[in-house]
Formats: sequence, C-alpha cells, structure tokens
Amino acid sequence: MQDHDQARKRMVEEQIAARGISDPRILQAMRTVPRHRFVEPRDEHLAYTDQPLPIGHHQTISQPYIVAVMTEALELEDEDKVLEIGTGSGYQAAVLAELATQVYTVEKVEPLLARAKSVLEELGYDNVFCKLHNGTLGWPEYAPYDAVLVTAGAPGVPQPLIDQLAEGGRMIIPVGDQAHQELIKVTKNQGRIERQELGGCRFVPLLGEHGW
Repeated sequence: MQDHDQARKRMVEEQIAARGISDPRILQAMRTVPRHRFVEPRDEHLAYTDQPLPIGHHQTISQPYIVAVMTEALELEDEDKVLEIGTGSGYQAAVLAELATQVYTVEKVEPLLARAKSVLEELGYDNVFCKLHNGTLGWPEYAPYDAVLVTAGAPGVPQPLIDQLAEGGRMIIPVGDQAHQELIKVTKNQGRIERQELGGCRFVPLLGEHGW
C-alpha cells in the first residue's frame, strides 16, 4: 500500500501538476483515488504510469493526465450533479465523485459496469449511481446535469446530451473520426451552445444511436 501511495503522489507531481493542472481540488482527488484498484490485476504495477491501459472488451482506462485535463475543464463545484458517458473501469467516476455531490454514470458493456460498480462500492463511493444503457441517449430521468463528461470519441455532439445539460452547464466530449478526435468543451449559455477546442486526443469510439 505504501508503494502505491508513493507512486500515486509521484504521478500527480510529475504527470499532472508539472504539466499545468493547477486546481488543488483536482490534484487532491487524484492523490486520493487508488487507480490501481481500477486496472486489470496483471497491470497493477503500471497503474501510475503515464499511459492508458486495457481493461477488456476493447476498452481502456484513460491516461491519468487526460483524466485531469477533462476534469479540470468541467469546472466542477461541490454541489454539481454530473453525468458521465462511458463508465469503463470506474476510475473517472471516482475522481468526479471526489469533486461533485452526485455522479450518474452510464456504460453499455455489462461486465465492465458490474466490475466498476463493485470497486466503487468497496471504496465507499455512495454518491455514484450506475446504469447499463446506451450512453448516447444519456440518463434523462435525472436531468438536467451541471456537467456532462463523455469518455469515448463521437462523430458529433449527441443532441440528447445537449438537451440534458443544465443552463450554464459544461460538457467535455471528444469529437472527430474513429482514429483521432478534438477534445471539445460545450457550454450552454441562455439556450445557445458555445464550443471551445481544447486539443487533440484519441478515445475508443462512442457507439449508439447518436454515435458511431
């Protein structure tokens, strides 16, 4: 455990803070969440390295720096309600849960969702709510959301996610083709949608009615 704690501190210092992430709440969240619990057992020794890792079913756990970039761009407040599309390992949901009051996370691959839910429960994240669902449709029952985070690349911004975004809400989503995307920040301002490009990235494809 001490080795993991030290590795996690180094990860935050060398991979995240040193590359410009300055929000102290995000740095503390990433010092707190045990990423090694969310990776495959064979990859536990790689949990705090600067890379994505496979988690099965053609999915990955994102590079820690990208998790930090996307999370910082959401500009979360303590009382925010967040929708995550693509639970995957559950790691990003845990980071969000350190920063927001409620996290609703949707995953289309049942074994991934079951494992993520189990780990999140073991770690005591009782403010994370999981659903097996087509992520491109969001989770309308609990809308509107102050923030929406999409962890898969889409050909465009799904309209249902825009509809479920609260006034003043922020969405972070990778948009592009299946090989390369641009990280986009979408803000809803008096009913209008504003877009800001945050840089290139590469994610697994967002599958579903409003994705690929």
